[in-house]
Amino acid sequence: MSPGYFLAIAGNIGVGKTELTTRLSAELGWMAYYEPVIQNPYLDDFYADMSRWSFHLQIYFLSERFKAQVQIGSSPLPFIQDRTIYEDAEIFARVLHDQGSMTAVDYRNYTSLFHVLVGFLRKPDLIVYLKASPDVLMERIARRGRASEQSISRDYIARLNGAYDDWMRRARAETEVLEIDTDHVPLQGETEAFARLVGDLKARYPRQAMLDLGE
Repeated sequence: MSPGYFLAIAGNIGVGKTELTTRLSAELGWMAYYEPVIQNPYLDDFYADMSRWSFHLQIYFLSERFKAQVQIGSSPLPFIQDRTIYEDAEIFARVLHDQGSMTAVDYRNYTSLFHVLVGFLRKPDLIVYLKASPDVLMERIARRGRASEQSISRDYIARLNGAYDDWMRRARAETEVLEIDTDHVPLQGETEAFARLVGDLKARYPRQAMLDLGE
């Protein structure tokens, strides 16, 4: 049986990935797989001391996302993934290394392991890249009120944004990317933009018609 459609939702901290994943899953009837954030044993320590805990945090995320993607990659059903394994290396580990929060030795070891692991994985059929400006992201992070995120700096968010844009330029050579600027395109609520996105996804996955009919 051929694998189901693989939709990945990518984007910076606070951009709205999880909310969009949940709403699309409910609207389309696709399985949703979420980022392992709340149960991450390193997250609070990481935001308090990035240099001390960056390697531990990234290895944890890499391990958890690899296990999840192995499990879901061969599924015959369509599914949505809230943040991809590629963002671990292309965005977070890279920024941590560039800003001096991860040593060169740790970064080399991490990226070497990353490239071995992703060679076994199926790439997404489509990446929906959610964007927002640093100021808007900082407002959203503050509004959701996670204690571990209150020490996140605007500079860190801006660095991540730059890494995302750089990665997307390269990712387009291998994977289709749909970019949505959430500063100007409202996806929350029953907006025209959300309805268009749902229609676009149904058109990309012909078997959706059978799912809608319960077949």
